[in-house]
Amino acid sequence: LSAGMCCCCAALRPRYKRLVDNIFPEDPKDGLVKADMEKLTFYAVSAPEKLDRIGAYLAERLSRDVVRHRYGYVLIAMEALDQLLMACHSQSIKPFVESFLHMVAKLLESGEPKLQVLGTNSFVKFANIEEDTPSYHRRYDFFVSRFSAMCHSCDHDPEVETEIRIAGIRGIQGVVRKTVNDELRATIWEPQHMDKIVPSLLFNMQKIEDIDSRIGPPSSPTGGEKEENPALLAENCFRELLGRATYGNMNNAVRPVFAHLDHHRLWDPNEFAVSCFKVIMYSIQAQYSHHVIQEILGHLDYRKRDSPRVRAGIIQVLLEAVAIAAKGSIGPTVLEVFNTLLKHLRISVNFELDDRRSSAGSTTFSTSSKESDERIVQNAIIQTIGFFGSNLPDYQRSEIMMFIMGKVPVLGTTSQSLDTSHLGDLGTRRIQIMLLRSLLMVTSGYKATTITNALPPLFLDPLLSPSLMEDSELRQLVLEILHNLIDRHDNRAKLRGIRIIPDVSDLKIKRDKISRQDVSFMKKHGQQLYRHIYLGCKEEDNVQKNFELLFTSLALITIELANEEVVIDLIRLAIALQDIAIINEDNLPMFNRCGVMALVAAYLNFLSQMIAVPAFCQHVSKVIETRSLEASYFLPETIFKDKCNLPKSLEKHEKNLFFLTNKIAESLGGSGYSVERLSVPYVPQVTDEDRLSRRKSIVDTVSIQVDILPGNNIEDKVDNTEEITFEALKKAIDNNGLEEQEKEKRRLVIEKFQKAPFEEIAAQCETKANLLHDRLAQILELTIRPPPSPSGTMTITAGHARYQSVPVYEMKFPDLCVL
Repeated sequence: LSAGMCCCCAALRPRYKRLVDNIFPEDPKDGLVKADMEKLTFYAVSAPEKLDRIGAYLAERLSRDVVRHRYGYVLIAMEALDQLLMACHSQSIKPFVESFLHMVAKLLESGEPKLQVLGTNSFVKFANIEEDTPSYHRRYDFFVSRFSAMCHSCDHDPEVETEIRIAGIRGIQGVVRKTVNDELRATIWEPQHMDKIVPSLLFNMQKIEDIDSRIGPPSSPTGGEKEENPALLAENCFRELLGRATYGNMNNAVRPVFAHLDHHRLWDPNEFAVSCFKVIMYSIQAQYSHHVIQEILGHLDYRKRDSPRVRAGIIQVLLEAVAIAAKGSIGPTVLEVFNTLLKHLRISVNFELDDRRSSAGSTTFSTSSKESDERIVQNAIIQTIGFFGSNLPDYQRSEIMMFIMGKVPVLGTTSQSLDTSHLGDLGTRRIQIMLLRSLLMVTSGYKATTITNALPPLFLDPLLSPSLMEDSELRQLVLEILHNLIDRHDNRAKLRGIRIIPDVSDLKIKRDKISRQDVSFMKKHGQQLYRHIYLGCKEEDNVQKNFELLFTSLALITIELANEEVVIDLIRLAIALQDIAIINEDNLPMFNRCGVMALVAAYLNFLSQMIAVPAFCQHVSKVIETRSLEASYFLPETIFKDKCNLPKSLEKHEKNLFFLTNKIAESLGGSGYSVERLSVPYVPQVTDEDRLSRRKSIVDTVSIQVDILPGNNIEDKVDNTEEITFEALKKAIDNNGLEEQEKEKRRLVIEKFQKAPFEEIAAQCETKANLLHDRLAQILELTIRPPPSPSGTMTITAGHARYQSVPVYEMKFPDLCVL
């Protein structure tokens, strides 16, 4: 009777329950009953409204079997759920999905690794199903947490540990795929989810071997490798996650990376950090690269007080990111990158100086160690600035050049973009050198169509200012930057080193015809270049490299910018440099004087062959040949040797050892050159830049002194109707004094001499010379006939130019006006 009743009860049960019960065999080892499973599937497809009940019943049976550890039936239930999911796609499937996810959660919560893997596999299959309509109420918070926890499995059995980690990674991958394809995909990008997903993937990615060998975009692993290696699978999942990131959620995916690297102290050494950000930069869309760079800069600010090696590690990561981003879209972060790096450069210098002060009484080793660590940071910053700048397009690079130049502190000024007031002279010098090194890297490879684009006035003036400072390294950097900008045909390597070149044609120098824009540039700014070369030769701390760079500067100006007028100016400059060594008003050491003489010889040898005037070449060659026999220390091959016997004086040398202006004028005049200006000695122009120099400026004193020796009765001959005083005479001769009320007038005069055509200046000087001649003749009542025994002499000085005391009746007043 009871059996009959049981049969009756079974017959009265709902059909979907009977169909579900029939798919379970008596022995779970037999597996799913396929025939009954087909009936259940047909029923579910035919009556989709029953799907939710089928799912609920299957979940009930599965929960009971999990508690009773009847894992065979659990496997059958999950297989049936998977087949039903694959077969049914109606709108009624959503309640069934809830039951399915509930069952997957039960499996993941169990402590049995096999059940966790089983639940993960089912979830992955579900994630690959495209649903017809989005689900607005479904959330995956539990699955994110659980899969992330599985990624950190530390089971005592290595095989089990690897299996669970792989399952966790595949589960995260499934969550990502499912949520990204859903209209509610923004949910997965919330920080609370990213803070679990990203560190879990990075934790497994750390197991990748041979990280250092990855230079370019790493290749995608094969399917077999992904299934067996958690590290490769995690990297692939991380790439997929970043590839799906959009503008609004990119930062949420990147910020957890910094937290993971900080927590595990992976900035020093930073091999994994570099590899990780390479994966990021190659995985995201190119237009979002600037987001990553901004995040790195922000984290650098956050860790600005950490150890030098940590900061250097972050900067190295920035360099790698910039190297990849520079090939695509940088976005609006260009100036932000440079501004932040320059700020950290100043911070690093400040730390270095503080360490030096605090370690004054400690051991030498600790002090040098701290300093070297900060030098690592500084070198990393410079390398990053240079690499970033050199990869920018020309229009952006010129802006960055201006930006960096504006940050260079200049001694003697009060307003600077980088505050170096508390760093002192040593710190300011360190900042100057490093900024110029950065600028040198940015200008490397820069090819401007015209020299005006490469050296605009707003850039040229502040660039040349450091060349007035008493620091040979600063001057070297300035000259190297000029070489980068002037050399548009890559001739600099052929000119490396200062030497007497036997045949310039062997160098195969490349050059183009001088453009109209370049001619205009030299008319406006040529005097600035000459002036800084002239002053650079007068520095006492010059070494061989300084002379080599000065020679290269003259040679490049000749190649790139020299027409006939510029050639004459360069010869005047060379003769003036020779006079520096001979007259030696600045009391230069003998090595410097001989070095200047060698520089002039090397350059005039180069110039004579470049313009190919036979008579000029003959004169230069004759002087060089004579020097090689009688005064080899005037040649670069001798003076720059380690052991060179220097002469005691240069006053006794004969004229055949020097380059003579009259000989050069005679040789060039026969070839059609306008040589009138060769008779006018070169004198560097006066500018306000000298005030920024720490050394004595050429305009510290500009004076014209008239000394009347005793015994001269010229005063009796002066017209008593006008009172003649020293001040009156000074005002008559020097209308551009240094009084405060005439500064603006002096500026206008300087600007006119820089930019006005030479013919106009010469005509004006001639007019003023005539007026000055008449005025002085009236004041002093000079007679054309010389007195029998002249005693009146006049001494005139203008900066470093000086006329010796000569009888006043022999003074040529036009020459006085030229001064």
